[in-house]
Amino acid sequence: MAALSCPFQPTNCRSSCKIRFRSTISCSMQPSQNNIKVVINGAVKEIGKAAVVAVTKARGMEIAGAVDSHLVGEDIGIVCNMEEALEIPVINDITMVLGSISQATAFGMKSVVYVPRLSLDTVTALSAFCEKASMGCLVTPTLSIGSILLQQAAISASFHYKNVEIVESRPNASELPTPNAVQIANNLSNLGQIYNREDLSTNVLARGQVLGEDGVRVHSLVLPGLPSSTAVHFSGPGEVYSLKHDITDVKCLMPGLLLAIRRVVRLKNLVYGLEKFL
Repeated sequence: MAALSCPFQPTNCRSSCKIRFRSTISCSMQPSQNNIKVVINGAVKEIGKAAVVAVTKARGMEIAGAVDSHLVGEDIGIVCNMEEALEIPVINDITMVLGSISQATAFGMKSVVYVPRLSLDTVTALSAFCEKASMGCLVTPTLSIGSILLQQAAISASFHYKNVEIVESRPNASELPTPNAVQIANNLSNLGQIYNREDLSTNVLARGQVLGEDGVRVHSLVLPGLPSSTAVHFSGPGEVYSLKHDITDVKCLMPGLLLAIRRVVRLKNLVYGLEKFL
């Protein structure tokens, strides 16, 4: 069996559900009596190196391969500044280790797909493919357990407050609002609540972007040096209730990654969202 964690760029996902990989974090194989074998794609990038270290230290799993287009031939343990070499060279062809999801299925591999934004149509098509192939797959827009807890707390609070705004800060961002803010806004929408009624129709740009039709506003602050932070502010008569989550290091993704790898090897279908395992 195997698990794969990967941000990827999907093409049209029809019946064959062929996937064109852009970059991946990890994949794992688990022989019946051995550790889970994990392959890291994008291994010399910041998240990839953190994943190498986390998997190496984790009980019951080990690094089996490292894939990247940089530092090819270098020992991944040395690249990650570990005390000892892992005797695993960086290779530059993912097909040498994994190939596509359909190829992975032929070897009984199971997948953890980590991608910030994935269309519902693609998820539906991939789910049908996994169901037919009896292939376990976890698709999750975040591996941060703290981010998931923030979203769950925001959903609970939304039933008690009529005003809410999302404020996010990032040191840099190519897409605004970020997928994380969009997901929170989507979670708060369609719950039978209309937020910010007094301010719902204003088109003043400084008031932030309204996502959906339920009045959830998002403000994005981008300045070098800022931590990646997401805050959800609710207000009611006489009080303000704020939820905030800061990410200061990609290490925060590793507990979620290890949890995903351990759980996905038991699946025979697609599950969306790491929160299903919390």
